[in-house]
Amino acid sequence: MACIWLVFMLFPALDLVQTPRPLAHQVAGWAVLVLFVAVYVHGFVIADLGWMQARLPAWWPVAGLLALVALSAASVALQGTSSMGFFIYTSAYALFLAPLRLASVVVGVLVVATAVLAGLVEAFSGSAFFLPVLVATIVTMVVARVLEDRRDMLREVGEEMALVAERERVARDVHDVLGHSLTVVVAKAELAERLVDIDPERARAEIASIRSLSREALSEVRATVSGLRVARLGDELASAREALAAAGIAADVPADPDVVDPRRRIVVAWVLREAVTNVVRHSGAARCTVELGDARLVVADDGRGGDRRPGNGLRGIGERVRAAGGTLTVADGPGGGTRLEVTW
Repeated sequence: MACIWLVFMLFPALDLVQTPRPLAHQVAGWAVLVLFVAVYVHGFVIADLGWMQARLPAWWPVAGLLALVALSAASVALQGTSSMGFFIYTSAYALFLAPLRLASVVVGVLVVATAVLAGLVEAFSGSAFFLPVLVATIVTMVVARVLEDRRDMLREVGEEMALVAERERVARDVHDVLGHSLTVVVAKAELAERLVDIDPERARAEIASIRSLSREALSEVRATVSGLRVARLGDELASAREALAAAGIAADVPADPDVVDPRRRIVVAWVLREAVTNVVRHSGAARCTVELGDARLVVADDGRGGDRRPGNGLRGIGERVRAAGGTLTVADGPGGGTRLEVTW
C-alpha cells in the first residue's frame, strides 16, 4: 500500500524533464529523487521482510527517516514547489516506522516548514494548498498508527493470556496426575513396610506394584506436559478402588462408567481422581463411597471432615467443573466426614 502512493512521484519527475535547469541541477535532482524512492521502498517493503528484519540494526528506521528529511530538503531546494510532496512521504515514513516521539518532532517540523515556505517565501507562494493536504494526511496516518499499535497490543495480550492459560493447564494436570499417583505409591509403600516381616511374598508384590505405578506416573507426566493426557473414567474407577484398598479404606466404587453422560466423563474422571487422592491423604476415613449418575458424581467418606480451605487440587477441579458448566460442592457429610458432589 505504501508503494502505491509513489505514483505521485510522477510530478517531480515531470518537473525535472520539462523545466530547463543546469545539467548539474538536473543530475542532482534525479539522484535525490531516486535515492528518496529507494530509502522509502526499503523502509516499507524490503526491511519488512522476515529475513531482512533479522539482519537490520535497531536504529535503521531512525537512519532512514533522517535520510528522507535530508533528501526532502535537498529536493525542495533544487526543484521548489514541485517537490513539496516529499514532505508527505517523509511524514508517512516517520509515523509508521520511526519511534513515536521522534516521529512527532519530525512531523511538526515539516508542518511548520510548509507553513513558513508557503506564507513567507515568494517562490513557494503557490504551495499553500500543500499545508491542508499535509495536515489531513498526518491526521489520517496518526489514527492508523494508533489503531495498529492497539491491535498489536491486543495481540500481545492475547498471546500472553494464552500462555498463562497453558501454564495453568499443565500445572493443574501435573498436580492431578502426580498427586494421585504418588499418594498410591506412598500408601503401597507403607503397606509393604508393614508386610515385609509378616508376609514377605505379598510385600514383594506390593513393591513390584510400586515400581509399575512409578513408571506409569512418569509416562503420564510426560504425556500431560505434551498435552496428550486424557483421563478415562473406567481407568480412574479401577485406580480409585486400588488406592483406597492400599490405604486400608473400605471402598464402595461402582464398576460401570457408562451411566455417566459421555460428554462429562473426562471431567468426572479428573474430579474422581482428585477426590479419592484427598480421601487417602487427609480424611483418616475408614470407608469411602462413590456414586455415579448421568450428570452427577458424589464422593463421600466418614473421616474427619471440617477443613474446607481449597488447595491446588480442589481449585483445579473446580475450574474444570465450571468450564464444563457444572457445580462443585464440598461439605460435611450427614453422618460426619466429607461429601464432595458435582452436578450439572
